[in-house]
Amino acid sequence: MSLPDYAIEARGLVKTYPATKTMPSKTALKGIDLAIPRGSMFGLLGPNGAGKSTFINILAGLCQKTGGQVSIWGIDIDEHPRAARAAIGVVPQELAADVFFTPREAMEVQAGLYGVVKRERKTDQILSALGLSDKADAYVRQLSGGMKRRLMVAKAMVHQPPVLILDEPTAGVDVELRRQLWAYVQELHAEGVTIVLTTHYLEEAQELCDTIAIVNHGQVVACEPTSHLLRRLDTRSVVITPQAPLDHAPVIDGFESKLRKDGRFAVTYKTEASSVEGVLAAVRAAGVQIKDLATEDPDLEDVFLSLTYGDPTAQDPTRD
Repeated sequence: MSLPDYAIEARGLVKTYPATKTMPSKTALKGIDLAIPRGSMFGLLGPNGAGKSTFINILAGLCQKTGGQVSIWGIDIDEHPRAARAAIGVVPQELAADVFFTPREAMEVQAGLYGVVKRERKTDQILSALGLSDKADAYVRQLSGGMKRRLMVAKAMVHQPPVLILDEPTAGVDVELRRQLWAYVQELHAEGVTIVLTTHYLEEAQELCDTIAIVNHGQVVACEPTSHLLRRLDTRSVVITPQAPLDHAPVIDGFESKLRKDGRFAVTYKTEASSVEGVLAAVRAAGVQIKDLATEDPDLEDVFLSLTYGDPTAQDPTRD
């Protein structure tokens, strides 16, 4: 059997939550079309309430879709729900673990639920890869929050699925544990596992993901390779350190300038309409003496804010 081109494919996916006594009906997904390439490190981003969790819950079988089609690893979730769910491992955002089990016991129970025979289980290997070997026989209630989150990743991989979905996997995880977690995830990706990541740490998505989709109000507003997405904004900024401290952003003729918390100010310009030299000439004409300067290209945060809020600087006018 040939491998599918797409690890996950959704066509016209709709989810409407019915009205209750206290809440009106709500359409969380409004005809989502999304194709996640096999073998990709895929970022699924969006503001709170955009529909990301609803999409993941439909994939995991925790939520019934209202309309549309979804397949996982080429398997339709309606025609073969058990086989489709067996093709993914899902690490939910919320911590959920039986505190009276040890990590090893929790892994063995999870493997049994997926029908993994004992001789094919890799419990100790997975626990070791996630830095949990020394806690394998401790009760889960004794683990820190970061260790519990790593245990959830381990449980999601007991049946060695070809697709792993990580919903905010590094929330509340310290820097070292985050590094270990990403090292393991990148090893899985190198072995061919398709990774789907949702995160509010946009710098993580920019660094790790080869393709990113941005969802807003239940619709896909962008889906393309990360490098292409970063080129969407045709702006750059010149960040200037003035010789004398300023208490407000100077008025620069023909450009927008904003004062930053550290005393520098940023002048933004359209790359097709001006240049760094044009900005510097306008700054000098405004009477500002320049001590130092740097240039900045748009990052994923700028693009994200532009696509979801309209103005990439509106949410953070004093950005460092």
